[in-house]
Amino acid sequence: MRQYRNFFLLSLLLAGFVLLFASCSTGNPDNTSTTATTTVTPPPTQTLTVVPRPQKILDMMKERGEQDAAKPALKIVSPANNAVINGSKVDVKLDLTGDLKGYKPHKDPASGKGNHIHVILDNQPYEAYYELDQPFELRNVIEGKHTLRVFPSRPWHESYKNDGAFQMVTFTVKGGGDASKPTTTNSGQTMANNNAANTNAAGNSQPPREGKDMAASKAGEADPAKPLLTYSRPKGEYKDKDADPIMIDFWLSNAKLKGDGGEYRVRYIIDDDDARYIDKWEPIWLSGWINGKHTVRLELLDKDGKPVENGGYNTTTREITVVK
Repeated sequence: MRQYRNFFLLSLLLAGFVLLFASCSTGNPDNTSTTATTTVTPPPTQTLTVVPRPQKILDMMKERGEQDAAKPALKIVSPANNAVINGSKVDVKLDLTGDLKGYKPHKDPASGKGNHIHVILDNQPYEAYYELDQPFELRNVIEGKHTLRVFPSRPWHESYKNDGAFQMVTFTVKGGGDASKPTTTNSGQTMANNNAANTNAAGNSQPPREGKDMAASKAGEADPAKPLLTYSRPKGEYKDKDADPIMIDFWLSNAKLKGDGGEYRVRYIIDDDDARYIDKWEPIWLSGWINGKHTVRLELLDKDGKPVENGGYNTTTREITVVK
């Protein structure tokens, strides 16, 4: 009797196992995972291509007539080379001569653009200087040795590359400013506020002076007789129609690139992409930028492909922002 009872219990257990297996198989007949999946869109990739000079630039050149064939020459009137300046404000005064063919720095109030001078303190990004009848103010300059570089530019920031266009001086500031604070007048007025009216000796209101509160920086030991690469563009934020293509431009002193019969090259690296090279001293335009922040690195290389040292200025990296 016990034998039949054990057999009966064993049969019930087997039947239960079969039912359990059947229910699991019925719930997922393909025996595949039922976990929900989400499609992940990969981030956009950036492929930059060198393109011809944009049509809008060609149209501007045509409208300007013979200005683009001009050979503007600059002289830095002040600060003088090796000058010692007391105080944190440095007035930059320039003399413009040469075969100008109508070239004159001036900002068009309607477009906000125009011929101008690129003013570079040490190796900071340039500042645009439009009205040469009044000095450009470098404000809040810290104590120490500094290098000033200047060269003329077109409205779209392409530099003139003729002899005499580029000038550089070194000067020293004593009793300089604190770069963590804005420079103010004795009355407490913030000098960095370009909307604030200036006054002359008679107390009459005058238009605001062009200028900029400068970030803390000091000159590298740059030798004006050695090869020197001065970074110019790109710079800042590029929006809408200006966001593609974007120009790379620079000033080159005491060096000739391979494509111009020399032995030097300019290497440029965008973000973490592969290095590319410029072998002729002329601007290039890159198309294919995606939205966001980007780094642009320019380096001057010798005939052996090694960076040329000169005050730390021959390798420069800037961050730009593209908004389409």
